[in-house]
Amino acid sequence: MGGVIVVFICIIGAIIWGVMAGKKRRDDMTLLAERLGINFSHERNYHLADRFSFLDKLRQGSNRYAYNILEGRYQEHDISAFDYHYETHSTDSDGKRKTNHHHFSFFILTLPAYFEELTIAKENFFSKIAQAVGYDDIDFESHEFSKKFVVRSKNKKFAYDFCNARMIEYLLDHPNISIEVDQNQLAIGYNHCLKVEEIEAHLSRLLEIRTLMPDYLFAG
Repeated sequence: MGGVIVVFICIIGAIIWGVMAGKKRRDDMTLLAERLGINFSHERNYHLADRFSFLDKLRQGSNRYAYNILEGRYQEHDISAFDYHYETHSTDSDGKRKTNHHHFSFFILTLPAYFEELTIAKENFFSKIAQAVGYDDIDFESHEFSKKFVVRSKNKKFAYDFCNARMIEYLLDHPNISIEVDQNQLAIGYNHCLKVEEIEAHLSRLLEIRTLMPDYLFAG
């Protein structure tokens, strides 16, 4: 009986801690939005998930929604930054169905031109398997870059233009960035929710990547 009470107390404590942590994150993001001069909403937004559903990272699982959304004009660019949720399902050894909740941070910048899809991600075990079964990535003169990153696009010329020497150098210095360009959106994503104090630095990183795109890509 005592063990059950202890478990119950732990569960209640975890719920209270989660509520308090969520409120603090919302409060801190509200202050950040005010300082940056952009809008903030903590509400779940399913429309935003649908609006950007062409981006691979936002197309995973089910029950997809954005929340803690920062949105507006930031340093001459239209940006959106938000926490994101989706669900996957699995079955345990006893045959019971389990719902897995995934949360991460995502940043999007609107570009003044439209492009074919381009993805850049860190090389890993699964990408190597994909290459082995025919999902080839694009190779570059920089062997170090080709070894560390998987670059995929149907438009190889755009991939080479995007991954110019300055961009390659930048990505080698920031190997944990995952980039996607599709339509008129430039996006970077992570595998977890960033701390609020990290968000502004990653917004700046998004703008840095934009400045490394050659001007001729937007001409005409």
